[in-house]
Amino acid sequence: MTQHTVIDIEQHLTGLVASLEMGEWKRRYWDQGEFLVQEQLFPSPIINALMEDVEIVRPKINRNFIPGHKKGGSVSFYLVQQYAPSILALYHHQGWIDFLSQIAGVPLLLCPESDPHACALYFYTEAGDHIGYHYDTSYYKGDRFTVLVGLRDRSSSRLMCRLHTKEPGKTQQELALATDPGTYVFFNGDKLYHAVTPLGVDEERIVLTLQYVTNPAMGMAQRWFSNMKDAVGYFGWSALFGKSSS
Repeated sequence: MTQHTVIDIEQHLTGLVASLEMGEWKRRYWDQGEFLVQEQLFPSPIINALMEDVEIVRPKINRNFIPGHKKGGSVSFYLVQQYAPSILALYHHQGWIDFLSQIAGVPLLLCPESDPHACALYFYTEAGDHIGYHYDTSYYKGDRFTVLVGLRDRSSSRLMCRLHTKEPGKTQQELALATDPGTYVFFNGDKLYHAVTPLGVDEERIVLTLQYVTNPAMGMAQRWFSNMKDAVGYFGWSALFGKSSS
């Protein structure tokens, strides 16, 4: 990946953010309980550059299996920092972060570089790959916000989203979403109950996740629990030591 390609990604992002109607996006986000989805938000030049990074890190996937909860593959932020400059450019783009902050109504910050979930890839590549219902619980002292970007979806899997689960008096709503290339999903991690249904035979689904926080501080006990969860469920035991398993 050349520096020129990264500059192109940044220029495409700057133009994209400038073209979006903030008022309508904010209304939809809050009406849906701090959740927003938009198909084909990212144009093909951005997705193509991100997929080039995906193919570079694909050999470094860490496969994981937790009976009754999840099965799949992951690539951590440590590897993204080393091998995926276009993905990193998206995560760090200040205009993009400002756009998300305006929707959420709070200033959003990057996660610490020691967080393997800060910017990561999820690979669903084997039959039965899935993840059960969960919240993206924040172990930080601030709130945690998740962006999902669909990169490839040649599958029957669906991202299942249950809205308004923590809003008394609100009628809960369930959505079943394909994450086709360019699809954008944004939500408060403690508000959206979500899952991914099992992958079929000879199917593939690849999703990029970006995490932002309102306060990047974390207590020692919370850090230990978060690291153990990442090691067992996502990135392998090297995640405990803040390094890749390359």
